[in-house]
Amino acid sequence: MSDTHAQTVAFVRETEIPEAAPPYAATGPVKWMRENLFATPANALLTVVAAYAIYLILAPTLPWILNGVWTANSLAECREILQGATGACFAVLTERWPQLLFGFKYPSELYWRPSLAFVLLFVAVAPVLFFDLPRKLLIFTGLFPFIAYYLIWGGTIFVPILALVGCLGGYAVYQRFVTGSFAAGFFGGIAAALLIWYIGGLLIPDGASENAMLTPVPSRDLGGFMLNMMLGVTCVSLSIPIGIALALGRQSSMPLIKVVCVVFIEFIRGVPLITLLFVASVMLSYFFPPESTVDLFLRVVIMITMFSAAYIAEVIRGGLAALPKGQYEAADSLGLDYPQAMRLIILPQALKISIPGIVNVAVGLFKDTVLVSVISMFDLLGMIRGPILASTEWNGVYWELLGFASLLFFVVCYGISQYSQWLERRLATDHR
Repeated sequence: MSDTHAQTVAFVRETEIPEAAPPYAATGPVKWMRENLFATPANALLTVVAAYAIYLILAPTLPWILNGVWTANSLAECREILQGATGACFAVLTERWPQLLFGFKYPSELYWRPSLAFVLLFVAVAPVLFFDLPRKLLIFTGLFPFIAYYLIWGGTIFVPILALVGCLGGYAVYQRFVTGSFAAGFFGGIAAALLIWYIGGLLIPDGASENAMLTPVPSRDLGGFMLNMMLGVTCVSLSIPIGIALALGRQSSMPLIKVVCVVFIEFIRGVPLITLLFVASVMLSYFFPPESTVDLFLRVVIMITMFSAAYIAEVIRGGLAALPKGQYEAADSLGLDYPQAMRLIILPQALKISIPGIVNVAVGLFKDTVLVSVISMFDLLGMIRGPILASTEWNGVYWELLGFASLLFFVVCYGISQYSQWLERRLATDHR
């Protein structure tokens, strides 16, 4: 009786069964390929077609790259080494890399100065890009433009010190008057900075540059990829705050400010950048006092900054328009004035929405810096088209030089793109 009863009771396991390994097709590379490359028949067909297209591209390209010659003194010597075989003449890169990076006039014994400025650039932008770092590092970020100017251009140290004092004085005046009126603080700060620079310029001794701590290098000696980086970093850094001011001015309730901002934005957006560069090269000097000699680099920075600021202004205006009206009403209900509402509530949300558009303008601006070669500024492309290809040793080497230039620009632009995607994920721009 007890045996029959025992057989009818359900069996209860006292120990856990060991976990079995998942099927091979449900994990690892096979799973990834099934989900991403061969999920459907259409995806499988597209994968096969894409793989065949990649093969057609790499089949003639890889032997050309792998058989490349890295040590030679001319294109003719490269051809002698290859002896009719397919191969690239990368020797032009090993032979002319200083000119590609620094230009052909920058003194070779001073290459350490722009190289050090490039390294310090990452230290300066780190607290701005990665806001988890200590805020005290922003002090070095504010000092970096003056340090970089002194390292690259050299000359007397009084010039960057005077520029720093003028900026600090202008900021102090802005902080003093912005509580009463934003316009009074803004224009008062600009006027104070200009006054300090004018008075300081009169006080700097005439022979200060002769007793400089660093050897002065004129702007006409700058070139190569260094010039592209300087233009890109400087113009992007200046165009973002100017674009914010233009976007706010376009939405201003004051008719005069609104009309000025609208006319500026629409005019700049309707003119090609290459036209503005010709204006910077030929006509912009006429807008300055006759006795002043405005550097070509400064004139190009002014024009490129104006061009990119107009586009950034429209991007930010879109971000401002995307905010619900309740955000403005919330700022009013808290008793915040206009500068406080914009700084604490409106602009942080609008800039977060505008990140993709701002990055798009920044990437396009950095690539457009190669246009300065049409006004006889020897940037990376200007060096390739000018001194290098004009030499008898390397006349006819195109793919190697242009491919190297493309690689440099791709690395920078891809890095900017990846950072923007990380920032969007970090700030959760989809308002989840």
